[in-house]
Amino acid sequence: MCALRPSAPAPSETVRLTAWVRGRVQGVGFRWHTRARALAIGELCGFASNLGDGRVQVVAEGSRERCERLLSWLRDGDTPGRVSGVTEIWDTPRGGYDDFAIR
Repeated sequence: MCALRPSAPAPSETVRLTAWVRGRVQGVGFRWHTRARALAIGELCGFASNLGDGRVQVVAEGSRERCERLLSWLRDGDTPGRVSGVTEIWDTPRGGYDDFAIR
């Protein structure tokens, strides 16, 4: 369970990762597997969502190390479909997530 809340001060190592995954990533269970990987890594909150242009957007908040593990899996892991590229940005966490969801 993720305990990030906008009103609570975030530890300095807590970050927000937003990644856009390109390739054949819709209709292949990519979001479900991304959620499963985030839950297996643990202590990550956020979501995976299909975008209208065929990409999947992944937002994860947690420690930088855990977010980097998820990003590494998105790029090089045994993902469903075919990932042709990942673009990411790092930011400060905004909170508001209770868990890691599929949207």
